[in-house]
Amino acid sequence: MIRDFIAIDFETANQEPSSVCSVGAVVVRNGQVADSFYSLIQPEPNYYNYWCQRVHGITQSDTDNAPVFSKVWEQLEQRIANVFFSEQPCDDLRYQIATLPFVAHNSRFDEGCLKAAFKVYQMDYPDYRFYDTLTASRHQFGHTLPNHQLHTVAAACGYDLQNHHHALADAEACAAIALYIL
Repeated sequence: MIRDFIAIDFETANQEPSSVCSVGAVVVRNGQVADSFYSLIQPEPNYYNYWCQRVHGITQSDTDNAPVFSKVWEQLEQRIANVFFSEQPCDDLRYQIATLPFVAHNSRFDEGCLKAAFKVYQMDYPDYRFYDTLTASRHQFGHTLPNHQLHTVAAACGYDLQNHHHALADAEACAAIALYIL
């Protein structure tokens, strides 16, 4: 059973994986939510397509004054470090955090966004380990669910997902699913 992890969710501004415009993360330690984090992000490339905007409701004006990904990731790393590594100072926080698993629903999407954003900002990617609650739900629930979308799986795990496609709300649902089935 995974008891220490970071549940993460990204929303994108357009079809480019690097165009993250918001991130939500839930830090779970010893099976309990220890911290959560949300931020808007100025996407790269910085334009919004209609379909993405329609899904999450974030617009260009929402992110015009938002920090860029590299600055947001530094903030998130510090939050994670405060929960797990506050007593163990480290020269390279990014690689220390890489010892923890990340969890996402349809992790291929979120891991792809993370890798693409790291590449755009010329940051060294430390090969974060990702676990996928979508795949886990297919194994756990099989054909007993009508689909394996985040809100459906969350409900099957006893979690009431409100505000679907808000990055933090989705990360919270993912954390609840992970604690239930991983």
